[in-house]
Amino acid sequence: MKSKIIVPSGILFGLFLGWYAFPFALYKNNEQPMQFSHQCAECHAAPLGESESEKLLVETYITPNKEIPWLVYSRQPDNAFFSHAPHVTLGEMKCENCHGGHGTSEALRTYQENRISGYSRDIWGASISGISSNTWEGMKMDRCVRCHGDNGRRDGCVACHK
Repeated sequence: MKSKIIVPSGILFGLFLGWYAFPFALYKNNEQPMQFSHQCAECHAAPLGESESEKLLVETYITPNKEIPWLVYSRQPDNAFFSHAPHVTLGEMKCENCHGGHGTSEALRTYQENRISGYSRDIWGASISGISSNTWEGMKMDRCVRCHGDNGRRDGCVACHK
Protein backbone atom coordinates (compact mmCIF):
# COMPACT_ATOMS: atom_id res chain seq x y z
CA MET A 1 0.00 0.00 0.00
CA LYS A 2 2.82 2.40 0.86
CA SER A 3 4.45 1.93 -2.56
CA LYS A 4 1.18 2.97 -4.25
CA ILE A 5 1.48 6.32 -2.47
CA ILE A 6 5.28 6.74 -2.53
CA VAL A 7 5.76 6.18 -6.29
CA PRO A 8 3.19 8.78 -7.43
CA SER A 9 4.47 11.18 -4.78
CA GLY A 10 8.03 10.68 -6.04
CA ILE A 11 6.93 11.28 -9.62
CA LEU A 12 5.09 14.46 -8.65
CA PHE A 13 8.09 15.66 -6.64
CA GLY A 14 10.40 14.97 -9.60
CA LEU A 15 8.12 16.89 -11.93
CA PHE A 16 8.01 19.77 -9.48
CA LEU A 17 11.83 19.88 -9.35
CA GLY A 18 12.15 19.66 -13.12
CA TRP A 19 9.49 22.15 -14.10
CA TYR A 20 9.63 24.63 -11.25
CA ALA A 21 12.92 24.43 -9.37
CA PHE A 22 15.31 23.61 -12.25
CA PRO A 23 14.90 27.01 -14.00
CA PHE A 24 16.08 28.75 -10.82
CA ALA A 25 19.29 26.71 -10.98
CA LEU A 26 19.67 27.00 -14.77
CA TYR A 27 19.28 30.77 -15.11
CA LYS A 28 21.09 33.57 -13.33
CA ASN A 29 19.76 37.12 -13.17
CA ASN A 30 21.90 39.99 -14.44
CA GLU A 31 20.88 43.62 -14.46
CA GLN A 32 21.50 45.82 -17.47
CA PRO A 33 24.31 48.39 -17.06
CA MET A 34 21.63 51.00 -16.35
CA GLN A 35 17.89 51.50 -16.37
CA PHE A 36 17.40 53.60 -19.46
CA SER A 37 14.62 53.09 -21.98
CA HIS A 38 16.50 54.46 -25.01
CA GLN A 39 19.89 55.85 -26.09
CA CYS A 40 20.68 58.91 -28.20
CA ALA A 41 24.03 60.62 -27.71
CA GLU A 42 22.97 63.65 -29.75
CA CYS A 43 20.17 64.50 -27.33
CA HIS A 44 21.95 63.40 -24.18
CA ALA A 45 25.36 65.05 -24.56
CA ALA A 46 24.41 66.62 -21.23
CA PRO A 47 21.75 65.33 -18.84
CA LEU A 48 18.28 66.57 -19.80
CA GLY A 49 16.58 65.37 -16.64
CA GLU A 50 17.32 64.51 -13.03
CA SER A 51 17.43 60.68 -13.15
CA GLU A 52 20.45 58.73 -11.92
CA SER A 53 20.29 56.56 -15.05
CA GLU A 54 20.63 59.56 -17.34
CA LYS A 55 23.49 60.94 -15.26
CA LEU A 56 25.22 57.54 -15.45
CA LEU A 57 24.61 57.39 -19.21
CA VAL A 58 26.21 60.78 -19.83
CA GLU A 59 29.15 60.51 -17.40
CA THR A 60 30.10 56.87 -17.96
CA TYR A 61 29.35 56.32 -21.65
CA ILE A 62 28.56 59.43 -23.71
CA THR A 63 31.22 61.85 -22.43
CA PRO A 64 34.10 59.33 -22.72
CA ASN A 65 32.56 58.00 -25.98
CA LYS A 66 32.29 54.42 -24.68
CA GLU A 67 29.87 51.84 -25.99
CA ILE A 68 27.26 50.68 -23.47
CA PRO A 69 27.75 46.96 -22.69
CA TRP A 70 24.07 46.04 -23.01
CA LEU A 71 23.10 42.46 -22.32
CA VAL A 72 21.33 41.46 -25.55
CA TYR A 73 18.12 39.54 -24.95
CA SER A 74 18.09 38.19 -28.51
CA ARG A 75 21.78 37.35 -29.16
CA GLN A 76 21.84 34.46 -31.61
CA PRO A 77 24.36 31.60 -31.91
CA ASP A 78 27.31 32.20 -34.25
CA ASN A 79 25.89 29.77 -36.83
CA ALA A 80 22.67 31.77 -37.18
CA PHE A 81 22.17 34.98 -39.13
CA PHE A 82 19.06 37.02 -38.58
CA SER A 83 18.23 40.34 -40.13
CA HIS A 84 15.23 42.42 -39.12
CA ALA A 85 15.17 44.19 -42.51
CA PRO A 86 13.35 41.57 -44.65
CA HIS A 87 10.91 40.82 -41.85
CA VAL A 88 9.99 44.46 -41.25
CA THR A 89 10.16 45.83 -44.80
CA LEU A 90 9.24 42.90 -47.06
CA GLY A 91 7.18 40.95 -44.53
CA GLU A 92 5.60 44.11 -43.12
CA MET A 93 5.81 42.61 -39.64
CA LYS A 94 5.31 44.75 -36.58
CA CYS A 95 7.91 44.58 -33.77
CA GLU A 96 5.33 43.24 -31.31
CA ASN A 97 4.70 40.19 -33.53
CA CYS A 98 7.97 38.72 -32.28
CA HIS A 99 8.91 40.87 -29.31
CA GLY A 100 5.58 41.45 -27.58
CA GLY A 101 5.36 44.69 -25.64
CA HIS A 102 9.10 45.14 -25.16
CA GLY A 103 10.17 48.75 -25.39
CA THR A 104 6.89 50.11 -24.08
CA SER A 105 8.02 50.55 -20.47
CA GLU A 106 10.47 52.91 -18.80
CA ALA A 107 12.30 50.05 -17.02
CA LEU A 108 14.33 47.25 -18.54
CA ARG A 109 13.57 43.65 -17.67
CA THR A 110 16.09 41.60 -15.74
CA TYR A 111 18.35 39.72 -18.15
CA GLN A 112 18.21 36.00 -17.40
CA GLU A 113 21.29 34.14 -18.65
CA ASN A 114 21.39 30.39 -19.17
CA ARG A 115 24.35 29.18 -17.06
CA ILE A 116 25.16 26.43 -19.59
CA SER A 117 24.81 28.14 -22.98
CA GLY A 118 25.36 31.77 -21.95
CA TYR A 119 22.32 32.84 -23.98
CA SER A 120 19.33 34.81 -22.78
CA ARG A 121 16.25 33.00 -21.54
CA ASP A 122 14.40 34.92 -24.25
CA ILE A 123 15.91 32.66 -26.91
CA TRP A 124 13.87 29.65 -25.74
CA GLY A 125 11.13 31.40 -23.81
CA ALA A 126 10.18 31.69 -20.18
CA SER A 127 8.69 28.21 -19.87
CA ILE A 128 11.18 25.34 -19.50
CA SER A 129 8.57 23.12 -21.20
CA GLY A 130 8.74 25.10 -24.43
CA ILE A 131 5.01 25.76 -24.17
CA SER A 132 4.33 29.46 -24.25
CA SER A 133 1.20 31.44 -23.62
CA ASN A 134 2.24 34.27 -25.96
CA THR A 135 2.92 33.87 -29.68
CA TRP A 136 5.98 36.13 -29.39
CA GLU A 137 7.61 34.33 -26.46
CA GLY A 138 10.91 32.63 -27.28
CA MET A 139 12.71 32.47 -30.60
CA LYS A 140 12.13 28.83 -31.41
CA MET A 141 12.88 27.37 -34.82
CA ASP A 142 9.41 25.86 -35.20
CA ARG A 143 7.92 29.37 -35.06
CA CYS A 144 10.23 30.52 -37.84
CA VAL A 145 9.43 27.47 -40.00
CA ARG A 146 5.67 27.85 -39.42
CA CYS A 147 5.67 31.58 -40.22
CA HIS A 148 7.83 31.12 -43.33
CA GLY A 149 5.55 28.29 -44.50
CA ASP A 150 2.42 30.36 -43.86
CA ASN A 151 3.91 33.14 -45.98
CA GLY A 152 5.00 30.96 -48.92
CA ARG A 153 8.70 30.85 -48.02
CA ARG A 154 10.12 27.36 -48.49
CA ASP A 155 13.83 28.25 -48.46
CA GLY A 156 14.69 25.93 -45.56
CA CYS A 157 17.06 26.32 -42.65
CA VAL A 158 20.02 27.50 -44.72
CA ALA A 159 18.32 30.88 -45.21
CA CYS A 160 19.35 31.75 -41.66
CA HIS A 161 21.75 29.03 -40.54
CA LYS A 162 25.22 29.07 -42.06
